[in-house]
Amino acid sequence: MSAQQRRDLDALFRHAPLDLGGDVTAARDVFHAMMTSIPLPPDVTTVDGLLGEIPVVTVDTPGSDPDRVLLYFHGGAYVVGSAATAAGLAADVSRRAGARAVCVDYRLAPEHPFPAAVDDAVAAYRALLDEGVPAERIAFVGESAGGGLTVAALVALRDAGLPRPASAAVFSPWADLTVSGASATGKAALDPALTAEVLRTRARDYLGATAAKEPLASPVFADLTGLPPLLVQVGSHEILLDDAVRLAARAGADDVHVELQVWPEVPHVFQAFAAVLDDAVDALEAAGRFTRAHWDAAEAAPGT
Repeated sequence: MSAQQRRDLDALFRHAPLDLGGDVTAARDVFHAMMTSIPLPPDVTTVDGLLGEIPVVTVDTPGSDPDRVLLYFHGGAYVVGSAATAAGLAADVSRRAGARAVCVDYRLAPEHPFPAAVDDAVAAYRALLDEGVPAERIAFVGESAGGGLTVAALVALRDAGLPRPASAAVFSPWADLTVSGASATGKAALDPALTAEVLRTRARDYLGATAAKEPLASPVFADLTGLPPLLVQVGSHEILLDDAVRLAARAGADDVHVELQVWPEVPHVFQAFAAVLDDAVDALEAAGRFTRAHWDAAEAAPGT
């Protein structure tokens, strides 16, 4: 992999106009402009819709299996981002997994604090089941806050008695809203995208009166028993490195099939930069293989 590619991406992050810790309205506008400034490839289609009462954007790429669905949860520290801003990365995952992606427009804080996002994620999954999509043909994917939300939603749907999806893949998950991992300080100089101060600010917006160790807000503190196979990808140059490592360890301790992939010298959600970073391409290919393999295994299991 090119060291120059990694240096160029680091510089791109450090000069980005987004102030994630500042005014929420301004941050939303800047984030939307940044994420939608690059047109989607011409072979990607997007359709706005609803899953039950939850707004979604369905992303399709050529060759997608209509019978398999990626339920996708975007990042943005629970205060910025949307299904539309996630369409590019969701399309990249869709292409590798060979399935349509349904990006969930869950409600954002501070207007809609915890547990609104978790409630919306579970409601979207329940609606997908109600539409007749079998659980074994659904896989979850999430990045950053959406990665933490992915795991929280899996815990919530398990506790609600809903069937589990075939697998889940999370990219740079924000899984500890106490921001207590050692990498929050140990990787601070290397991380070009996030700071512990920003995360603590946005955690307060999302949590409201809820304790930061609430398992459905910070799934590193949750009982993950019974969750589907989990893939965790993270870069070594991010303050959320320990969130990913501890999440994988928690899953393993709770007898969940888990694969942790730490990609050296790359930043937060590096998978979104496949156009300029070979590591991102390789990570997306790995996520696609993982997702397809567990779809095949779930669909071949007795009783399905």
